Amino acid sequence: MPNPNPISAPPPGHRPKPARQIADLPGPRGLPILGNALEFRSPSLHLALEAWAVQYGPYYQLRAVGRRILVLSDHQVVASVLRDRPAAFSRTARLREIGQEMGLQPGLFSAEGDDWMRQRRMVMAGFDPGHVRAYYPALLKVAQRLVQRWTHAAQRGQTIVLQSDLMRYTVDTIAGLAFGAEVDTLGAEGDVIQQHLDKIFPALFRRITAPIPMWRLFPSRADRALARSMVEVNHAVDNFIAQARLRMQAEPQRHSQPKNLLEAMLAAADRPDSGLNDAHVAGNVLTMLLAGEDTTANSIALMIYLLWTHPQALARACAEVRTRVQDCQQPTMEEVAGLEFIEACMHETMRLKPVGPQLPLQANADVLVGDVQVPKGTIVINLLRRDSVREDLVPQASRFEPERWLEANNPAKRLSAPFGAGPRICPGRYLAMSEMKIAMTVLLGHFDIEFVGTADGQAPLERLSFAMMPVGLLMRLRTRTRTTSLTR
Repeated sequence: MPNPNPISAPPPGHRPKPARQIADLPGPRGLPILGNALEFRSPSLHLALEAWAVQYGPYYQLRAVGRRILVLSDHQVVASVLRDRPAAFSRTARLREIGQEMGLQPGLFSAEGDDWMRQRRMVMAGFDPGHVRAYYPALLKVAQRLVQRWTHAAQRGQTIVLQSDLMRYTVDTIAGLAFGAEVDTLGAEGDVIQQHLDKIFPALFRRITAPIPMWRLFPSRADRALARSMVEVNHAVDNFIAQARLRMQAEPQRHSQPKNLLEAMLAAADRPDSGLNDAHVAGNVLTMLLAGEDTTANSIALMIYLLWTHPQALARACAEVRTRVQDCQQPTMEEVAGLEFIEACMHETMRLKPVGPQLPLQANADVLVGDVQVPKGTIVINLLRRDSVREDLVPQASRFEPERWLEANNPAKRLSAPFGAGPRICPGRYLAMSEMKIAMTVLLGHFDIEFVGTADGQAPLERLSFAMMPVGLLMRLRTRTRTTSLTR
């Protein structure tokens, strides 16, 4: 369906100014020939892009080996670009090329055109709120395994590597919901699928931003480890599919009444006119594992850190959980849904520390973006955080103030877009929010936090590795002697 508000359409009565060319825009100086290409190798690239937006304004250019790149930070223009997908903009061709080279099967994340539309309908059906609600008992079971793991650490006085444990939690959650598979990385030690998944997004980012494909010429030890991890992950994905097919053969009614996302995808792929096959199914299995592991786990870790560094907010969050949840061993879905301040903390965390602070896209045709003419094939980097932390747009924008999300007139609501926007908004956002809320419920209900921070006591660095992650967060906990509400 065409976008009813195309980017190039001016408002009624508006007389457009002559279009600017990308070459007319300001931007940072780069090196001869390479331009700004080396900047793309930096793990703090997103911070540099945001700093340049302050210096050069909401439209500026970068140069990389003879190509001009447009960078946007104005939230209205960015929203227009995101709404105009997949017609006018798509994922970059380089992302698809590198992904296929690494062995990533085609899934919803990189699909385009009609292929994307078919897969989108299939995946959205599995991630609707009703499906997630039906999964609540299994989601709670995974959260209870997280409590067991953290209880053992607290009893032994061990320091918890926060992101690692949270990634185990999110992998177990997504595997159960999407694939109907019992994956217990929380209860396992040593070689688990999560350790292989951890290598994929960082490698994808490094290779996309590399000016020279050295891994093709001189594969490093890391490149060889990545190849082994891809074999292991694809083997696990094949097992998920094989197990689902066995269940569907044993219970044919699952074709018409699938019990999870994987079964729904297989049933759709088996239809003669679907245009889908097992490669599409495998691609979406891996997409769900990758997206469900990394981004949600890092958001939870950042939220815990921000609460620890803001004691009043932490005290209020603890009080809400401990007075509104009758039994933290078995919080009901209604109790968790009613934790309004916890939800406000989630939104505030994702405003200040979105794990997707930028989104590079590629123009599919010549298009006017604002007043800038963008030729077909141009890379357009959309900065998703910049306007949501501007003091002139959001009062006290740099401060962690969850209370703002409890107010009716909160300007941050229209500026913050942690899950993207438009037709390609993240299909797993409802599950991600549920995972975050339940993790915080069991954490604050079962434990007192003794410490959250880094080994050197400094604020965690933001490292861009496809998604943004905090570096080196550790946590120490003390078990509470009572985890039921004192008011009931």
